[in-house]
Order: sequence, then C-alpha cells, then structure tokens
Amino acid sequence: MSRGVLTPDQPPALDQPPPLQDYNLFEHDLPLQEAVADEGGEWGLEHLSAFGAIAGGQALRLGPIADRNPPVLRSRHPGQRLDEVEFHPAWTELLRLGIEAGIPSLPWRDPRAGAHVVRGALLMLLSEAEAGVACPLSMTYAAVPALRRSPELAAEWERRFLDPDPKTAALCGMAMTERQGGSDVRSNTTRAGPTADEGVFVLTGHKWFCSHPVSEAFLVLAQSSGGLSCFLLPRFLPDGSPNEGFRIVRLKDKLGTRALASAEVEFEGAVASLVGEEGQGVRTIIDMVNHTRLDCVLGSAALMRRAVAEATHHAAHRAAFGKPLIDQPLMQNVLADLCVESEAATRLAMRLAHSYDSDFEPPEFRRMATPVAKYWVCKRTTPLVVEALECLGGNGFVEDSAMPRLLRDSPLNSIWEGSGNVIALDVLRTASKEPETVEAFLAEVGLAGGMDQRLDAAVKKIREVMTDGAADSSSAQYMARGLAERLALVLQASLMLRHSPPEVGDAFLSSRISQASGKAFGILPMGADCPAIIDRHRPKLAA
Repeated sequence: MSRGVLTPDQPPALDQPPPLQDYNLFEHDLPLQEAVADEGGEWGLEHLSAFGAIAGGQALRLGPIADRNPPVLRSRHPGQRLDEVEFHPAWTELLRLGIEAGIPSLPWRDPRAGAHVVRGALLMLLSEAEAGVACPLSMTYAAVPALRRSPELAAEWERRFLDPDPKTAALCGMAMTERQGGSDVRSNTTRAGPTADEGVFVLTGHKWFCSHPVSEAFLVLAQSSGGLSCFLLPRFLPDGSPNEGFRIVRLKDKLGTRALASAEVEFEGAVASLVGEEGQGVRTIIDMVNHTRLDCVLGSAALMRRAVAEATHHAAHRAAFGKPLIDQPLMQNVLADLCVESEAATRLAMRLAHSYDSDFEPPEFRRMATPVAKYWVCKRTTPLVVEALECLGGNGFVEDSAMPRLLRDSPLNSIWEGSGNVIALDVLRTASKEPETVEAFLAEVGLAGGMDQRLDAAVKKIREVMTDGAADSSSAQYMARGLAERLALVLQASLMLRHSPPEVGDAFLSSRISQASGKAFGILPMGADCPAIIDRHRPKLAA
C-alpha cells in the first residue's frame, strides 16, 4: 500500500504528511550542491554539510518561534531613555548560528576563489529557516567593502565585524531611506555638521527605515556642505557611553520577517565619522548596496527552495483520488515547473555570488548581472510560493504549516534595496553608461552559444531590443522591466544548459524561452520528464 493512502480502518489524520524537519538542508538539495561545486566552492562542501544539519534541525525549529515572538521596543525607563529592543531567545540563537557559520565574515577573512559562493550558500541555508535573521548578517557582510574606502575606519571596525565569536562580534546596519524620498536618496534632508575633529560630524534628521537598530554601527547618508555623504554612526562612543543623538522612534509592524526589528530612527546631534569622500555618499555606499542586492537574490532563491521542498514533500505523502499526489500527472506538471524555477534561481544566485570574488573575476559581468538577477529572481518568488502553498491545499493556508510565513516573507527582497522599477532602470542606466557590462553579460550567456537554437534566437532578439532602446530612451524606460526579464531568462537558460541535467534545461527553455512569459506554473509541454525533475528536488527523508 502506498504511504498515505486511506483505507476504511484508518482515521483521516493518517493521510497527513509527516513534518518536514530534522533533516540536512544541504544534503537534500542536489541543485545547490552542484551549483556550489561548479562555481568554485568545492572546498566548502564539508562546512556546508555540517551547517545544513544545523539549519535543518535547530534553526528550522527556532524560525517559527522567533516569528511568533517579534521584538519589543523598550524606549524609556523611569527617569531615562533606553532605546533598547527586547528579542526572543530563538532570534538570538539564530543570529548566533549565523555569525558562527561565517555568514557576515567568511569571504573577507578567507578571500579565496569561491569564498562568496560558500558564504552565499550558508546564507541560503539559514534563510530557509528564518528569512529575517539574514538582514543584519547581510548588512555586516556588505558594509566591509564600503568601509574600506576609509582605511583608518576599516582598521578600527573590520576586526569587530569579522569576528566569528558571537559574544564579541559587532553588527553593522544601514539607514538611507527617508519619508519624503524613499529610493530617491538624493532628496534626503538629514544634515551633517562638522566638528572640531577632522572627519567627525554630528547628524540631525530622521530615517524611515533602519533594520536591526541595535547594531553596533550604521552606514548613513546625510547632506554635508560638500553634498550627500556617507557616514559611519556608532551606537556607542569610544569611551563606552551611548551615542545620545541616536534614538529609536518605533519598530515597524511589518507584513513579513516579523522576527526582524526594523525601525524608524531620529538623529539629534548623533556623532558619526565620514566614510569615503565628502559629497560622494552614493558612490561610497553603493558598494554596500550591491552586496546586499546579491543577498536579496540569495534570500529569494532560499525561499523558493524551502517552498519547493514543502510542496514536493507534501505531495509525496498525501493521497487523493486513489493514489499519491506526486503520481498525479497534472500535479507532476505543477511540481516539476516549480522545481525548474527554483533550480534556475539557485543557479543564477550562485553564479552571481561567484562574480563577487573580485580578485579572481573582472567586475563588468557583476555590474550588469546584479540588477538583472535582483529584479527577476526576487520578482518570481511570491508567485512560486503561492503556487507551492496551493499544492498543500487547505493545509498550506493554516499557520501550522510553513507556507503562510514563507508567503508573508516572499515580497521583501523585491522591495529591499530598490523595488522593481528602480532595479529595471538600473539595468538601463548601467547598459547606457557602461556598454562593456552588456558585452560581458552576453559573453557569459554566449558560453552556451550553439547548444540550443531557442537560446540563440532569444539572444539575437535581445540585441535588437537594446539597439532600438538606445535610439529612443523614453521607450526604453517604458519597456525596462521587459528587458530585465529577457536578460535574466537568457542567463538562466545558459546556466541550465551548461550545468543542469538535460531534462531540466529543456523544460526551462521550452517553458521560459519558447513560450511567452507571465504564465501560471504547471504548463510544461508534453514530453517533459517531470518525475525525474521532481525526484531531483524532493527531500527524501527516511520513513
């Protein structure tokens, strides 16, 4: 008898799948294993396997607990201002696990080829357990290249940011967004006034979003006499006293990532140090932004993977109309389509992470691939999670399952570090100002040239679209999202053709390159080897 099939003497509860928990997230994720190895991270496989067991055990259990117990702001105590945030122990433990694993620090402490790939895979594994905890880990990782524009500050702070001991490590946050400007940071009104000490300023203003406001330091944009500039604002001064000008106004009541404290903050004479050159704030902080955009891609790919794992696991242990769901032809089409999307996202995320090994790879490909991947992978996450939830039926709509939390968390990365329009316009801007990035991008795609006529035709069409867009900038802006999507799809197709099994690559090209986009999941063409694709992605837990 197939597991999960009802018989008259069994109570209905026996047709419920066992919980998907206490398993190694890395060892049960074959596409991620292969992508890490293909992108230069072979040396980290043992570390990833060890952390996969932690992520699929302890962390997977702690994630929903932290989500159900969001942080609480303790702003005042009789007679004094506190500006403290109270966290549940589950959150604190998840943060500890991420720091110990090296998510904020590994590539900077051990800058060898593939370091950003291994670190990116670690972030994905922890994000499957709890998406919000990735934010402070990501910001700390991303702050390092920006901070290195001021060597003295870097020498002072890097040691703390890269400390693998959670008891002594420091975290770095970021505060750019203001109420009136949003993504238009050049309209910021926070002011920076000089002090008697060279490079030291006092900041006055308000920031609409500041994630993890109990970080030890923050990179902040403010207007100085020289223009918009970047500053490092410590929460405590060198003598150990609080930076009194930094105040937490309130914590945001967010749709998702509820375990993460996101705050509005005010500066009233907060002491901060200039990072980089005065008036070059955007150029300075863009190093941090690009690394956090990489993490948006990694985090979205992780949510896709978790959703696919839950859907395929449920279908393997749930019966309907006389046989397991996983053996039903239409369900196979849906599940296989979700698996293909997840694998393409994982492949793109790992290739992008590899491009951040800047000592080993030129930067042109990275500069174009980052906004392209950020736009498309993050944009595809919510539709995939919705479809995966539907695979669980009513079970997916109740809080006992992982799916509601995945759904609430899924839109975040499309918004964080630039929503869809901002990112699509970044693709256009990069192509216009740095045409060499387009050629580097298409050269990467061209590594699969001649392997499939469908891809060759799609690349030819992209070149025609970009030529037309160069002649009409207004039309190019209007069609910017379509261009970003096309670029992402041909890069994913190239990666799948070169690295994934033939049945996966063919399913991707048949459904994403040959057909129009914007389709529902579950319309792979006849002939797709759905059982093989699903088997490649389904966690296989012992009975």
